[in-house]
Amino acid sequence: MKLSRTVTYALQATLQLAQADQKDPISCSKLAAAGDMPERFLLQILRNLVNHGILQSTRGVEGGYSLVRSPESISLLDIIEAIDGPVDTKMSLGNSLNGEAQNRLQEALRSIASSARSQLEQVKVAHLVASLPDRFALEAKSE
Repeated sequence: MKLSRTVTYALQATLQLAQADQKDPISCSKLAAAGDMPERFLLQILRNLVNHGILQSTRGVEGGYSLVRSPESISLLDIIEAIDGPVDTKMSLGNSLNGEAQNRLQEALRSIASSARSQLEQVKVAHLVASLPDRFALEAKSE
């Protein structure tokens, strides 16, 4: 399974916010600079995370983004599905095989997809943040 760049940026921004553990919102520009992400692209990603109830957005001079839920309750599956849509458990083979072979293979693929969903749900942001070095925290890179 390969995560898209969009999902990777969403995960990175979510981890930065979780590690910051601040009550005040953090601006998109600060997240982008600290994570070496393109700000305009990140802004679109953050909006998706807001729309899916992972982040909240605060307007104004002191505005920015913050987590809506605790890092313990946000899963990797939540982030992937907020960006890329549902991790599909209905994989399709087309009509390349006939009869029982296709039925068995289809069932195997459903089982694999279901297992992947379950495992992605078990990976929480809190577990990922715990393994990060302090330097991942929100500090703008020196230029």
